[in-house]
Amino acid sequence: MEETISLRELFAVLRKRLWLIVLITIIAATVSAVISFFVLTPVYESKTQILVNQAKNDEQLYSNQTVQTNVQLINTYNDIITSPAILDKVIKELNLDKSAASLSGQIQVTSAQNSQVAQIVVQDTSAKRAADIANTTASVFQKEVPKLMNVDNVKVLSKAALGENPSPVKPQPLLNVAIAIVVGLMVGVGLSFLLEYLDNTLKTEQDIENILELPVMGVITTIKDVPKATNVQRPDLTARVPQRGETFGS
Repeated sequence: MEETISLRELFAVLRKRLWLIVLITIIAATVSAVISFFVLTPVYESKTQILVNQAKNDEQLYSNQTVQTNVQLINTYNDIITSPAILDKVIKELNLDKSAASLSGQIQVTSAQNSQVAQIVVQDTSAKRAADIANTTASVFQKEVPKLMNVDNVKVLSKAALGENPSPVKPQPLLNVAIAIVVGLMVGVGLSFLLEYLDNTLKTEQDIENILELPVMGVITTIKDVPKATNVQRPDLTARVPQRGETFGS
């Protein structure tokens, strides 16, 4: 027999195990909040911009070919910025206790399509250190690129600035809690249906009718035990034996 389930039965299952869904959701949200606020270390982000621009004299004018050349150079510069040739000098200048490979994982170089501006983005657990790394990386790159590429076409467009009250970019506690709530709801609903599927006990006459495919002729209700009477005086069944010289009943 092909089993079908109606929308009403689905809602009945959810209502039956609503406590389980709510409990799992609360636990997931609480764990996410505790980890986000008290366990994970805040990470701050700082960024600086550099401009790739060919040097020109007063008689030279910009051409489309020159701009395209600068744009193509940015892809090469992106790799040079995160190379040990630049980062080793940054580490030495800032006295950082890390390797070039480790520092490279904190730096991301991005640029918009067909743009001559590249952006150096640095993430670190210290807001001040993130700004120092971004500015020092741009400065060292500007000094070293003429030696590496034999060109002098890089300028620092904007430096990374440290605000009064910098905010971390991650973790994002509210976002993490929202994701945990959604995941908790999904797990709770899935577990509710799983428990209902594994529960093969017969609870109603409808269950018996579905299994036997026979109509139910009658239902025997539950008979409660009759409460026993309390404080009932029992008759005195003991008889007093008359003594010599006295009649019974005197």
